[in-house]
Amino acid sequence: MKQLNVGLLGIGTVGGGVFQVLMRNADEITRRTGNTIKIIQIADRNVDYAKNLTGGNIEITGDAFAVVNNPAVDVVVELIGGYTVSKELVLKAIENKKHVVTANKALLALHGNEIFAAAQKAGAIVAFEAAVAGGIPIIKALREGLGANKVEWIAGIINGTTNFILTEMREKGLAFADVLKEAQRLGYAEADPTFDIEGIDAAHKLTIMAAIAFGMPMKFDAAYTEGITKLQQTDIKYAEELGYRIKLLGITKHSENGVELRVHPTLIPEKRLVANVNGAMNAVVVKGDAVGPTLYYGAGAGAEPTASAVVADLMDVARLSGASVEQRVPYLGFQADRLADLSILPISETNSAYYLRLRASDKPGVLAGVTRILADRNISIDAMLQKEPADNETEADIVILTHVTVEKNMDAGIAEIESVPAIVGKVIKLRMEELGK
Repeated sequence: MKQLNVGLLGIGTVGGGVFQVLMRNADEITRRTGNTIKIIQIADRNVDYAKNLTGGNIEITGDAFAVVNNPAVDVVVELIGGYTVSKELVLKAIENKKHVVTANKALLALHGNEIFAAAQKAGAIVAFEAAVAGGIPIIKALREGLGANKVEWIAGIINGTTNFILTEMREKGLAFADVLKEAQRLGYAEADPTFDIEGIDAAHKLTIMAAIAFGMPMKFDAAYTEGITKLQQTDIKYAEELGYRIKLLGITKHSENGVELRVHPTLIPEKRLVANVNGAMNAVVVKGDAVGPTLYYGAGAGAEPTASAVVADLMDVARLSGASVEQRVPYLGFQADRLADLSILPISETNSAYYLRLRASDKPGVLAGVTRILADRNISIDAMLQKEPADNETEADIVILTHVTVEKNMDAGIAEIESVPAIVGKVIKLRMEELGK
């Protein structure tokens, strides 16, 4: 029986979970892998905290580079986050012929291409199941379980903070700002929630999934990102009246024109399972040509759900560390020399159905004029909701659901609608996805 010696960088929330899972399930892990997995060194800025948490039985250091340079360490687990120092540490570990396990989605989305190239040259494993959707094994599903399929599209609720906020807005009728404060109080949102609420965190994760799904390099810089900060309670209410739920989705699709890579609030039919994923939970729908749509659901964050994925990666390293590079599953599921440099479509060239809300003067002919503008651009209407003006008001809301069209046509139509004198203010536009086929 062999022992895999682990150097742990960071023993905060996730690192503490990794330590606990490895200790609690040691016998089970050994039965599954035929190896023991042992943390022999930990780097953390708070040395005293780390010593107290581990009981003083593991070497603790405040210097992370001491871990990656330790010749006794076989695999480095990077859990410190960010993409500056963490990049240096990961590349140094690889240079030292050590395997790497990371939960750092930002690091991989921005620097994964460089990291994987270095690992390929050094013969090192880089495992990153915990980087996307916490404890949900979506990376292994995409890379291995669905390996016989040509993946057609992925759509995921991959940020628990925004899903919690949208759930509270829908169920309690609260405004975004009020729910954000509650999410911060409960620990779902950071003091600076920008990465979550602006969709950046979801775009990091979507970038990784798209690379694996379609066999292409990481292309985070080309992703379209739109958060939930401008979403209004009115639209959540109207969407529900029409049989839809609004979720922040990461969506990627592969067509003959290129790859769509986009994060934005999206209307989904309430009959879809993914539309009913509430609170801080995550869910990913993957459509393969052979298997059809498949759904993966679970906790997308938290100490032990994320630790579950990190430890599973360590178990894979224990099984495969002695195998040659050719015998291992490639980092992105495709052979390194067979990755395709696919183009990412600008958002204006993507195809979607749309939800439009406009405020209009209650006059004859206004609605006919709006429908004519859309028809002139070959945009067909699927459904419409016209509200009566409130007492003593002369304006009313009109909600239109369209069939699928190219975004640039939709934007041109909206610009013309907004120029109509009877239309008050800006038209609200949200994208819609059926996710059924």
